[in-house]
Amino acid sequence: MRPQSRTGRAQPPWRLSARTLVTCSISTIIGFSAICASVMIDLRRGEEVRARQSLENLAAGIGADISRNIELYDLSLRAVAGNMLLPEIKEVSKPVRHLILFDRASTARNFGAIQVFDAKGRLAIDSTTLDPSPEDRSDADFFQVHRDRPDGGLYVGRPAQHRGHASIVLSRRISTPDGHFAGVVAGSIRLSYFRDLFGRLTLGPGDSLTVFRRDGTVIVSAPFDPTAIGRNLARAPAVTRALTEPTGWASSYGALDDLPRLLVWRNGTEPLVVVASKTWDSVYAVWRSEAAQIGAMMLALIVFVLAATQVAAREIQLRTKVESRLEQLATTDPLTGLKNRRKFDETIESEWRRAQRTQAPLGLLMIDADHFKSYNDTHGHQAGDQVLVGIAVCISDSVRRAGDCAARYGGEEFAVLLPESSDTAALHVAETIRGKVAIWAGETSNTSISIGVASVTPPRDTDWSSLLSAADKALYAAKAAGRNRCVSVAVPKPSAAAALAA
Repeated sequence: MRPQSRTGRAQPPWRLSARTLVTCSISTIIGFSAICASVMIDLRRGEEVRARQSLENLAAGIGADISRNIELYDLSLRAVAGNMLLPEIKEVSKPVRHLILFDRASTARNFGAIQVFDAKGRLAIDSTTLDPSPEDRSDADFFQVHRDRPDGGLYVGRPAQHRGHASIVLSRRISTPDGHFAGVVAGSIRLSYFRDLFGRLTLGPGDSLTVFRRDGTVIVSAPFDPTAIGRNLARAPAVTRALTEPTGWASSYGALDDLPRLLVWRNGTEPLVVVASKTWDSVYAVWRSEAAQIGAMMLALIVFVLAATQVAAREIQLRTKVESRLEQLATTDPLTGLKNRRKFDETIESEWRRAQRTQAPLGLLMIDADHFKSYNDTHGHQAGDQVLVGIAVCISDSVRRAGDCAARYGGEEFAVLLPESSDTAALHVAETIRGKVAIWAGETSNTSISIGVASVTPPRDTDWSSLLSAADKALYAAKAAGRNRCVSVAVPKPSAAAALAA
């Protein structure tokens, strides 16, 4: 059932307009697009986090393996440096001295021989032979560093050819108990160790590993690039951070290939720093594929929704036009084109309530065609209809305000509702209508109209029947006074008893 108003009239059902439908559809599309964009941003961030975690694990694992082997080799160097200070070391035979100084670590694969140089840089002991050939390394970097810096600790040299192999030299200072320089113990790790270590990894497209010396010199990189070995990249911003921060990550252009990369480093306090990197293109490769698929589906959905909305909007517009036409037909008198009695009753109800709220006057004209029955019987129904149409045209020409309502009240009777019109204003409109009808009818015609005029400011808790009754009485007074005239009467105020009863 349709909902009822307090006056018992059915309220019109709520209908969706085309503009509301389009607005809702666009809002829905924007909302889903925002949600989709948020999800895609979260997925993108997730790819970044996963890539960073993967590189962190890779850098930490490779760095731990390198640090462990350097530490093992350094222990052998420390042992040699310590045992060289034993007083008995000079008194034992060379074979026994080798057994005391050198352990099996110095013979491991990819590890070079351990050598001992005296305070002048001359080779004194070699782990590979009991009688080493003469060799002077006083001009070597590692020898000069330890000679000039008592606190040098473990020194890692630049990659270079050492005894026929591309290697890095690891060395330690030999100091006497009173701190004087007594020589250097040195060994080497071949670069083939790093290549074998990297060879056990499966690097994806765009992945890279680089091992740096503490001064920014490249020891080795994967994929292997022989031209990068020995280059100093300390000035690259990301490399500078890797050499100064123990742990971290950065987004920067690769120092070797100039591609946008995600770089991660771990164990930055060790003698060698491992930096793992991945190009941003490879980081987002899977995400881009997923984003393209989701974007294509969203685009298809948006196109579908827009197409469906357009079709539905057209149907709604068509239905609205049809309903508007039907409503117009239902509320319009087919002969005169004025509002019909039903529409008039609805309008006077709403205007009466509005006048009660605003306390504005409401005027009403009741118009009747004089001697219409006899005219109709004499000249026929078609001529009578022409008279009614002519009167309606005169009324329409005189009533032009948007809120005014001119209606065919029934038969040859018309009604004109004039919101916010006093007695004087309503009577002026009535005279205008009567004059136009007289001009239209001409002197030879006996067509005229009588008009009853009433106006009132509606009191609270009353209905419009009093206004209608007063206008009817005024109409009857006009006819009784000889017709073809306008008569105005006052609307009686409700008595105290009637107001109390209401």
